[in-house]
Amino acid sequence: MKNILINLFIVLAAFLTMEGVAWFTHKYIMHGLLWTFHRDHHKKESDSFFERNDFFFLIFAIPGIICLYFGMRNDYNYLFWIGLGITLYGFAYFFVHDIFIHQRFKLLRNANSPYFKALRRAHKMHHKHIGKEDGECFGMLWVPLKYYREMKPKTNEKL
Repeated sequence: MKNILINLFIVLAAFLTMEGVAWFTHKYIMHGLLWTFHRDHHKKESDSFFERNDFFFLIFAIPGIICLYFGMRNDYNYLFWIGLGITLYGFAYFFVHDIFIHQRFKLLRNANSPYFKALRRAHKMHHKHIGKEDGECFGMLWVPLKYYREMKPKTNEKL
């Protein structure tokens, strides 16, 4: 039982760490050195289903695959569980970013929870900047509180 809890903790820690890695990479790499690959995500440049931005899938997938591989080869040691956390974050990112927010597959159009509304709003604010400078909201799953506050009904308005 102790090993199961430790492994679950490692998966959770890797998953949560990936939000920070995604934020850092998005802000300083995608909106910096590798803007060439990310630009078409902010300003559609073709009618293709795929974007150059999809290249980042490989950048994020490779560490997870490497950890899964070497973790399996070494009796499912901690590297496997780190790789699993990275991979689960990748699935969550794809689900939230590509399916829910950008509707690359027409699913979950009517999700009305405060979290999902705030998440959509934060991402919309990120995309209002079509250049690489002056961006905001670079994370994916963590939503700043100000977007939750915007979702609250205005109770002080007079009728």
